[in-house]
Amino acid sequence: MKLSTQIILAFTFIILLSAADSYTNYRLSLKVNQNSQFLSKSEAVIRNSNKTHRAILQMQSAVRGYLLTNDSTYLVPYYSGIEKVPGYLIEQHTLIDSNQIQSSILDSISVLHGEWLSYTSELIRARRENPTTYQYLLDNKLKKHIGKNINDSITKKFKTFDRIEYKTRTHHSEMLLHSLNKARTYSLVFLSLTIFIGICSTAYIVMMITKRINSMVRVADTISKGRFTIVQDYKNDELSALASSLNIMSRRLEKNIQELENKNDELNKFAYVVSHDLKAPIRGIYNVISWIEEDLSSELSPALRNYLNIIPKRTQRMEALINGLLDYARINRKTSPEIVDTNALVHEIAQSIVPRNFKLEIINLPELFTERLKLEQVFSNLISNAVKYAKAENPFIEIKATKVHNVYEFSVEDNGIGIDEEYHHKIFEIFQTLREKNEMESTGVGLAIVKKIIDDQGESIHVESKLGEGTTFTFTWRNNKQYEKA
Repeated sequence: MKLSTQIILAFTFIILLSAADSYTNYRLSLKVNQNSQFLSKSEAVIRNSNKTHRAILQMQSAVRGYLLTNDSTYLVPYYSGIEKVPGYLIEQHTLIDSNQIQSSILDSISVLHGEWLSYTSELIRARRENPTTYQYLLDNKLKKHIGKNINDSITKKFKTFDRIEYKTRTHHSEMLLHSLNKARTYSLVFLSLTIFIGICSTAYIVMMITKRINSMVRVADTISKGRFTIVQDYKNDELSALASSLNIMSRRLEKNIQELENKNDELNKFAYVVSHDLKAPIRGIYNVISWIEEDLSSELSPALRNYLNIIPKRTQRMEALINGLLDYARINRKTSPEIVDTNALVHEIAQSIVPRNFKLEIINLPELFTERLKLEQVFSNLISNAVKYAKAENPFIEIKATKVHNVYEFSVEDNGIGIDEEYHHKIFEIFQTLREKNEMESTGVGLAIVKKIIDDQGESIHVESKLGEGTTFTFTWRNNKQYEKA
């Protein structure tokens, strides 16, 4: 599965969880809203029930007051109730919607209230207009508690109505709290799942990508060190294409490097054979000139003798160039690394190269685990170069080293004639020299050998010099990890 597909799936799953959370919260919010609306309406139902019951009780008190005192002012609440109570009952019907039980109770209250109104209106009319009829009603109805029984039934109905409303109200309150708790629980669960899946999917993708990229980085690092390995990748995604390209590059590099090494070997063998074969005619020329000088010295003119003196110098320079070419061809030969005391090595080289009139300082040179022959060639050529280009007065050479991590930085400094900045890069080219071509000791091969050895080791070298102010060659040399001086 491709990485893009995995990432899209992870995000899709997280989005689905968020959508499920939103949908669940939406459904629960509807329930919360429904229960909240019911509780709000229930408050109105309770208030209206209390208001209606209170109005009926006030009407009952007004009738009793009038019957006892025959004072019409007591009937003001009674007549007011006659107008208001029917409206209250209609409003209550509207508030309770389709609750059949409560609606039936309200109908019963309305019927009872109607009966009570008929009963009381007859009493009031008789009390006001016909004392004889009033006395008859008083004896046959009032004293038999007919009105009181109706009022008690109304009160009982109101209590039943309120009890049902409070019970329903309690149920909806519990439903509201339950919905709120469910909303919190579901939100927490979905949030936890979203975070968990998000973290897991991100960690999985990051770890998988990092692991595979690290394996590619390691392969690239081994390729840079000349070991042409490949990435073992069996996935089928975007990184697989990168791994495949890296493997193709590794195989091609391995093939090209092998071909290049074969060509270099052939070239070095050719240079060695040609250089070796060139020495024979040069020695022949030198011998012929020696024989002429020995056998025909009396017959040579001064001009001819001068020409004969020039020829040996030219042949000696040619032989030096050939020897330099042979040395250059031998650079690629591998030798086993060993523990090298560079301090002793440099002293040994200096004894054979540096004249006694030179001031030589060798400072803080370490022990290394490396190829002795190549390091010896580097120091030999650099010290020899310092000697060749030394000033006549107070010649000085300083050789020292400093350590940076596992790499040593060596410097060979002299106070010789110096090198103009325009030649700083040119001096490392083969057969390039700052002396005249007829000077035997300057072949222009030494620094080229140094540069090639340093490059083959994967190290660096640079020169700091100004004309007439001396020269400092600085190069790095790595200590093999198998050995480190205690």
